[in-house]
Amino acid sequence: MTDFSYQLYSSRKFGPLEATLEMVAKCGYKQVEAYGGLYEDLDRLEKALSANSLIMPTGHFDLTLVEKTPNQAIEIAKRLGMTAVIVPFLDQDDRPGDAKGWTKFADRLSEAGKPILDAGLTFGWHNHDFEFNTLEGGEKPLDLILQSENGVSLELDLAWVAVGDESPVEWVKKYASKLVSVHLKDIAPKGECVSEDGWADVGHGTMNWSEIMDAVRTTNCSYFVMEHDNPSDDVRFAQRSIAAASKF
Repeated sequence: MTDFSYQLYSSRKFGPLEATLEMVAKCGYKQVEAYGGLYEDLDRLEKALSANSLIMPTGHFDLTLVEKTPNQAIEIAKRLGMTAVIVPFLDQDDRPGDAKGWTKFADRLSEAGKPILDAGLTFGWHNHDFEFNTLEGGEKPLDLILQSENGVSLELDLAWVAVGDESPVEWVKKYASKLVSVHLKDIAPKGECVSEDGWADVGHGTMNWSEIMDAVRTTNCSYFVMEHDNPSDDVRFAQRSIAAASKF
């Protein structure tokens, strides 16, 4: 059986960290993924992980932190037992408008990742939907970000691929060699789950999980991370998602 991970961002609006990790462990998760706000108290985080027999193999890190203080990012990652440092987002105002700009950003990302790679860790990018916008020359930003041999791996958020009007299966196949992790996220049928920004519990939405997971299993993907950007009930999301995903 696959060991599923849980992106703790899904529970950011709910109980304290200790209660969240206890809940996640009771649901059957063996791993969790961190986001930036959790690194402020590493002692607390380490203690709570240990108390619930959870590991944290991946974490999201702000690009500015990785660029300006790479040693700090490395120290955090290694202290928490991570194998992969993932940059998760680029603010809208910072997003390039053309292929030249995205190529420059890809170079910036690659350069930022060098100390991470030198420390023996994987360095990756997590997508949203904007990376699938077609540029004037027909290019897709994600293709430019993942230029061959630039050292940047991929955490593919499968639902955001679909929101970007692309096929998750095709992008899994396209970057199979760079795929380190996937985010398992689901999209509600149109008009449903409006209060949850249109997201669904994994396995209860419109994503074709059988086909997608068949493709993912042909890759060397190591981590399968459950995520919901705005659940009204994180316990419900955690329970229903792992129950469904265990049958994929």
